[in-house]
Amino acid sequence: MARRILGRLRTAFLAPVLAFGATLGLAAAPAQAAVWHNCDQWGNTSLNGYTLYNNIWGQGAGAQCTWANSGTNWGVWADHPNTGGIKSYPNAKKVVNKTITGMSSLNSSYRVKVPAAGAYNTAYDIWDTDYDYEVMLWMNHNGPVGPLGTAQGGATLGGHSWNVYKGRVTNPDGSYHEVFSFVRTSDSTSGTVNVLPILEWIKDTKGWWGNETIGDVQFGFEITSSAGGLEFVTENLTVSAG
Repeated sequence: MARRILGRLRTAFLAPVLAFGATLGLAAAPAQAAVWHNCDQWGNTSLNGYTLYNNIWGQGAGAQCTWANSGTNWGVWADHPNTGGIKSYPNAKKVVNKTITGMSSLNSSYRVKVPAAGAYNTAYDIWDTDYDYEVMLWMNHNGPVGPLGTAQGGATLGGHSWNVYKGRVTNPDGSYHEVFSFVRTSDSTSGTVNVLPILEWIKDTKGWWGNETIGDVQFGFEITSSAGGLEFVTENLTVSAG
């Protein structure tokens, strides 16, 4: 879905809406014994090679706070109303800055705890350095949520079976970017992903992009609703490029 428009645009466009939710978060979030804890709309920090973002960006959001013991062990408490539309994407980001053909590998492992209630997905969000293309890998999801675009069939890549979707997001400034979504055919809360074959399949098999330079590899929780306050935890995360 249309989520993380370039930061400089979404900050100006949505900041007034989130001020109320961010203030609530300071009082409502449970205490966490962590290295970092933040309830600000755009709160972020860097820990052991990863950048963490609270990233409350959607219309009608409620309170949310993110904590971290490290860049690879972190979590979020969120109380977003039971309404439609994505409210936030708290995430950890690793910067790669390598072309597809310039990589011999791009691998990740993950282990999360997610609630049985609410509407959300747990997803990788991978961008090229120009932010013209976005690749989403949905590892699990719950509630009335779905990927952007039209179905393109199935594929087995990187150690997982996916349903594939292709769409386009128009940004507030009139520009746009393409979105390729890979939704795992069954939910998973832990495992490994060999990401490079997925990027190569987009390039070589489908011809949807060229030899792009991959910039950000993000992993987090795209939250639509979490009424009453729900916890999402990344127990472990690794991202490595060869």
